Amino acid sequence: MSQPKPQERHQDRVLVIDDEPDIRELLAMTLARMELECTTVETVEQARDILSKEHFDLCLTDMRLPDGNGIDLVRHTQEIYPDMPVAVITAYGNVESAVDALKAGAFDFVSKPVQLNDLRELVSSALKVTQQNASNRRSRDILLGDSEAMRLVRGKISKLARSQAPVYIRGDSGTGKELVARLIHDKSARADKPFIAINCGAIPPELMESEFFGHKKGSFTGAVSDKPGLFQAAQDGTLFLDEIAELPKTMQVKLLRAIQEKAVRPVGEQKETSINVRILSASQADLAQLVEQDQFRRDLFYRINVIELQLPPLREREDDIVQLTEHFLKRLSPKPDKPPKLTQEAYKKLRNHAFPGNVRELENIIERALALCEGDTIDADDLNLPGPQELTDVQIHDAGYLIGVEPLDQYLERVERKALVDAMEQAGHNKTEAAKLLGLTFRALRYKLGKFGL
Repeated sequence: MSQPKPQERHQDRVLVIDDEPDIRELLAMTLARMELECTTVETVEQARDILSKEHFDLCLTDMRLPDGNGIDLVRHTQEIYPDMPVAVITAYGNVESAVDALKAGAFDFVSKPVQLNDLRELVSSALKVTQQNASNRRSRDILLGDSEAMRLVRGKISKLARSQAPVYIRGDSGTGKELVARLIHDKSARADKPFIAINCGAIPPELMESEFFGHKKGSFTGAVSDKPGLFQAAQDGTLFLDEIAELPKTMQVKLLRAIQEKAVRPVGEQKETSINVRILSASQADLAQLVEQDQFRRDLFYRINVIELQLPPLREREDDIVQLTEHFLKRLSPKPDKPPKLTQEAYKKLRNHAFPGNVRELENIIERALALCEGDTIDADDLNLPGPQELTDVQIHDAGYLIGVEPLDQYLERVERKALVDAMEQAGHNKTEAAKLLGLTFRALRYKLGKFGL
C-alpha cells in the first residue's frame, strides 16, 4: 500500500518594489537564500497591479519611487490587504520618514545601505506575523468589555500586534495598561520571546542605568558579579516601560540613545551590545503636557509615541460593569461555580460610583464585598462604597485623583487602616470589641485586619 504524499509546505512569497536594479538584485538573492519566492517590480503602479492579481505574504518597498512613495503604498495595502505586513527601505539617517511609515501602518523599516543581517531578521519577524494562527486566545476573552470603546481598543491591539512600531499607552490608574501591553506582545511575532515589564517609578535613580543596561563586576560598590539589564533580558522580545514619565532627565537621554542606536553599554563596560527590543511605554500623566513644561524630553517623546493608544476610564464604559463584576465574582469567590450574586440595588450603586481607581478599584470592591456579605447575595451595603456627598467632600477631579493629595483608593485605604489600628488599640486588641466599635461583623473585621496585615 502506497504511503500518502507529505503535504507540501507553502513557500512564502515576497514582493519587492524598488527602482534601483542593484537593490532589487541584492534583495532577491538574499530572499532566495532564505527559501522565499521573490517577485520584483519598479513602480507603485506595477505593485498595485500585481497585488490585485496575486497573493503575497510580505511586501518590501523603497520609500522613494518614480510614481509615488512607499508611505502611499503602505496606506493602500493597509486598506486593501491588512493582513500583509509591509516594510519600507529608507535613506540612511532619515528617522522622520521611517516614523511616518510606522504611523501609516508599516511593519518596520531598514535603512540604506541595507545590512543583510538586519534584513533577514526583519523578514523572519514579518513572516511570523502572517503565520500567526487562531491558537492565540481572543483578546475579547482577556480584555473584557463589549462597549464600543473596548471594541475599538481590541481592534487597535490587533493592528498594533502586526507592527514593530513603538506604542505609547495612555490611561488613568487601573485601566489595564500592562494588560494591553502584554496582549500586544502575545499577539505579535515576538510572542515566543520575553515580555519584560518595569515600573520606572519604582527604581531608585542611582540604580536606573544598571537596571536598564546591566553592569560589569566591580563597576561600583556592590557589583559583585556581572548582571544583564532589562534590555538584555528582553532581547528579541518586548520591553514595557510603565510610568515612563517618572524617568529623570539624565536617564531619558540614555534611553533615547539606546532606542536610536539599538545598542546598550553596561555600566563599567567599554563596548556596546546590540539589542533587538520592541518598546511599549505607558503613563497616567500627560506626556505631551510634560514636554511643554520641559519635564520630559521632546525627542524621546517623539520616538516612543509613534502610535498612541488611549484606554478609556471605567466611568466611560458603564455598560461593561456587569460583565467585569461577574468575572471578578467567579475568579475571587471561594465557590467559583456558584458565586454570590449582586442585588439590583448593589448594581445600581456600582453604576453610580465614579471609579477613580477604574477596573482595579472594581476588583478590590468585589473582593471586599465577598468577605463582607452573608450568604449568597451581595447587597449595596456590602460594597462599602462612599455616598455621593462623601465623594464630593474628597474632591475628585477628572483624572481620578484627590486634588493636591493622592489617588482616592490610596486615600480611602489609609483612612481605613488608621480606623482599624485606632479601634484595636481602644479595644485592647480584643477583636470582638473592636468590631463593635467599628460597626462591623467579626468576620468583616478579621478580613480587613488580614487585608492590611494587622
